[in-house]
Amino acid sequence: MASHPRRRTRLPLRYLLPLLVLVATLAMLMLRGYVHNEILADHRIRPSAAHDRVPQRILDGGPVIDTRDGRSDSLRIPDHHIVLTFDDGPDPTWTPKVLDVLKKHHAHAVFFVTGTMTSRHPELVRRMVAEGHEVGLHTFGHPDLSYHSTKRIDWELSQNQLALAGAAGIRSSLFRPPYSSSADALDNRSWPVTRYIGSRGYLTVVDDTDSEDWRKPGVGRILRNATPHGGRGAVVLMHDSGGDRHQTVQALDRLLPRLQQQGYTFQTLTGALRAPSADTPVTGLDLWKGRAWIFLVKASDDITTVLVAGLAVVGCLVFARFGLMLLLSGAHARRTRRAGFRWGEEPVTEPVSVLVPAYNEAKCIENTVRSLMRSEHPIEVLVIDDGSADGTADIVEALDLPDVRVIRQANAGKPAALNRGLANARHELVVMMDGDTVFEPATVRELVQPFADPRVGAVAGNAKVGNKNRLIGAWQHIEYVMGFNLDRRMYDILRCMPTIPGAVGAFRRSALERVGGMSDDTLAEDTDVTMALHRDGWRVVYAEKARAWTEAPESVQQLWSQRYRWSYGTMQAIWKHRRALFDRGPSGRFGRVGLPLVSLFMVVAPLLAPLIDLFLVYGLVFGPTGKTILAWCAVLAVQALCAAYAFHLDRERLTPLLSLPLQQLLYRQLMYVVLLQSWITALTGGRLRWQKLRRTGGVAAPLTERPPVPEATPAG
Repeated sequence: MASHPRRRTRLPLRYLLPLLVLVATLAMLMLRGYVHNEILADHRIRPSAAHDRVPQRILDGGPVIDTRDGRSDSLRIPDHHIVLTFDDGPDPTWTPKVLDVLKKHHAHAVFFVTGTMTSRHPELVRRMVAEGHEVGLHTFGHPDLSYHSTKRIDWELSQNQLALAGAAGIRSSLFRPPYSSSADALDNRSWPVTRYIGSRGYLTVVDDTDSEDWRKPGVGRILRNATPHGGRGAVVLMHDSGGDRHQTVQALDRLLPRLQQQGYTFQTLTGALRAPSADTPVTGLDLWKGRAWIFLVKASDDITTVLVAGLAVVGCLVFARFGLMLLLSGAHARRTRRAGFRWGEEPVTEPVSVLVPAYNEAKCIENTVRSLMRSEHPIEVLVIDDGSADGTADIVEALDLPDVRVIRQANAGKPAALNRGLANARHELVVMMDGDTVFEPATVRELVQPFADPRVGAVAGNAKVGNKNRLIGAWQHIEYVMGFNLDRRMYDILRCMPTIPGAVGAFRRSALERVGGMSDDTLAEDTDVTMALHRDGWRVVYAEKARAWTEAPESVQQLWSQRYRWSYGTMQAIWKHRRALFDRGPSGRFGRVGLPLVSLFMVVAPLLAPLIDLFLVYGLVFGPTGKTILAWCAVLAVQALCAAYAFHLDRERLTPLLSLPLQQLLYRQLMYVVLLQSWITALTGGRLRWQKLRRTGGVAAPLTERPPVPEATPAG
């Protein structure tokens, strides 16, 4: 029997690309934290110890210590020669000023650079080399090496050399330990490190004249400290980084001409010792590795800069949205709830056609239809079965309910099903709902009352989550109450409602016919048709009392599928109606007010919102931890305030808000990945079909004062 080769499971591109983007972003942030000495940083300084194991000739010797090939020698700088050394740079502010002063007085020096600063400012190291200065190593991250193993020492040296190769195409054999001073300060802890450094081929350079500029004692004191006595040579310690160095620059500008007049020359270390240069060119693979390192570091800084800008943008958008929601939703509630408020002269009492597109809704359809039978408003119900394979149409027909018709068609998608229903509807006012949704008795009546205003072409109802007893349902409940209905109040006031929800919406049939009915150009046919109505001059309003209870997805996979379709469809609708930006009249108003708001609040802000959590993690890992937690809690407090206000307006219990912090940490990340995947699908030209979610049929409208008609047991 022939065996069939096993098919390889490939990760679809639409999943792979978001994953790669997330991994690359995380890697860039980690690299930035590493280069900025926020990862593996060690600021411990070991106190002085005994020095009985340090050779006396080293303690009494010069500032250049040679422990290569097992030697224990030291060298002094010849008389009337000064080797100026600058530690901890290069610094973008002070190193150029130091270099300018050295160039002005035709002096040379040695710069002991760290790998972190070299990686971030390679152009300054290139300038040092180009102007004839010598460059030495000062480790990558400036730790006290006496605390660390030889493996860590090798790592500090190799990373420092990698940065130097990438910045200037050289490697150096000069090394200065962090926190070092003069040779007589070597002790039993630092001496083994010095010997090991020598075994790796480096000359260790300490100092014998400390300017103490790091103390900022004043220009005069720095001049006195940096001046050798009796014409002797010296290695002078100064700094071009690590804080405000304006005293160092001023002192240097006075020190150089003064000592030059006394016969001193300022040379590099190897120049003063008449030895071959310590800086040698790097070629081949090592050079390209260094250049790649510098490129990645620059990319990480640039990406982080962009992310910080994105964080600022999302911060402005989030607070602008919250401010608008709180202000305008309150205005909407006051307007619609004031005594005597009416949409028109007379209440709307004319019959309504209710369209229920259904595809494999056997578990839900009976609850849906029976909830309509309790309606307080005269209706006809049209169930459009879109090629269901689970007997959905048979269940409805078996109910044998008055004013309920079943229309069967081959599977053609939700827009086609709705258009088929429109063609068979008997009434001018049309309500559309999903096959998994349950209406309250007053829902249809409340939903159609705004049509008393002849300018109203469509009405958005109040969609609520029926299965909110589980955590993922509770999160969606928060989202529906706050993110959807509070938004709709705001958009109603601004006259740019972006979406009539598929679960509960009403339309004038004539308005739909004017815009061509439900279109299948996008996956969000409800958003598409709502935008088309705005552009045609119709008002679209929100009816908060028209409540509908829908079954939200109960698994991450189902939620992903639903939100992926919504996000991608919204992008398609925005792109489809982009020309409204340049139109006149109602279309132009919507294009210049509605489209930007929808794009910013429904596409850009959700895409950037996870930056808040990304920088939360970054701040927790790299610091400052306290300020990071405080900032995140402040954002969460604002969100909680808005959510509580939304729950108050919808007369909902506040208990689900206990899960709000967890929702912000987990649920928002899922929505971010979904939106990112939607972006990638849009950019790659992908296309989705009407996706069916698995339903349980357990959602029912809450009991009202009016006793409901007894229901039959749901099918399935």
